[in-house]
Amino acid sequence: MIGPTWTVSSRGASVQRDIKDAISWRPSVFKMISYLSGHRRPKWPRLVTCCAVFFLFILLPTLGLAHEVRPAYLELRETTTGEFSVLWKTPARGEMRLALSPEFSAGHKTLTPFVTRRTETAAVQTWNIRTIESLRGQTIGIRGLERTMTDALVRIEFADGNSWVQRLTPSNPVGTVPVEQSTWEVAGQYSKLGVEHILLGIDHLLFVLALLMITRGRMHLVKTITAFTAAHSITLGLATLGFIHVPSQPVEALIALSIVMVAAEIIHTRHGIEGITARAPWIVAFSFGLLHGFGFAGALSEVGLPEGHIPVALLFFNIGVEAGQLLFIAAVMGVIAAFRQVHIQMPQWTQYIPPYTIGSVAMFWVFQRVSAF
Repeated sequence: MIGPTWTVSSRGASVQRDIKDAISWRPSVFKMISYLSGHRRPKWPRLVTCCAVFFLFILLPTLGLAHEVRPAYLELRETTTGEFSVLWKTPARGEMRLALSPEFSAGHKTLTPFVTRRTETAAVQTWNIRTIESLRGQTIGIRGLERTMTDALVRIEFADGNSWVQRLTPSNPVGTVPVEQSTWEVAGQYSKLGVEHILLGIDHLLFVLALLMITRGRMHLVKTITAFTAAHSITLGLATLGFIHVPSQPVEALIALSIVMVAAEIIHTRHGIEGITARAPWIVAFSFGLLHGFGFAGALSEVGLPEGHIPVALLFFNIGVEAGQLLFIAAVMGVIAAFRQVHIQMPQWTQYIPPYTIGSVAMFWVFQRVSAF
């Protein structure tokens, strides 16, 4: 029966039956109106699928890069008063390299000839200079940086143990070396570096996105993110302070493999097969978080820590990483909240697009990083 039944045998019976049928159909009509008008909220997996597709679309241009395209790197180490050994790394692809060069406002003299060698991803030059005046209070810039889409990391290590680190960008290719650096300036620099590292680390972001896709419920989400944070904080501190030494290349490959494993678990869950990752995602987050901490430590080792401010620099780099991670999670949850306001009818097969995309890209990273051993 799809509607009220009309009879002509009795006028009273017809009216009574009509009223009865109208009352019985009222909830169904309201339910259908609510569904068509979008008031019915989509289920959580569908919301996360929409959100994941949205972020994968944004990240797609950089998915094949992860940490492979690194910024230019300039390092000056003061050997004796006024004399520095210079290390200059420029991003390169084969024989092609970016046309970048360092510039110093302080007068200086080159003491040794340039020695150049090449790696798979960079051209590396070393030489020694003597400055006519102190670098403190002077500016250091990267010529040509404004015409690129890359950044340059500058680090100066003075003979007295103090150091200065600054990330230069195409929009701000010049930095000023402070005469004296306070504890709060170190804290600000390293927290900013931490935020930049996590937000530019596409592999770390994909791992967090995969965790969000497989985690259900607010309490499970809090447990999972807390476990991941605690785990990578432990290994970041131990590795940075020299208590544990792990080669960086295997770590980077295993980080990519961890993303593949979580993506596979998402697919199994979509098929109705729930493993330990779906039932207790915080356990997997803690286990793989230890691995990701070594990756953060590798990035921090490239920058180095200032001799007189090691605890502060380490602490605020980690705080920066956490802040960047929370910013990303907040953005994901914000998109989910936006999708709650509209009804999106998606085919069932679309729920497999995000995990298969994440897993495929991560598997590419695995092969790429293993081949670099």
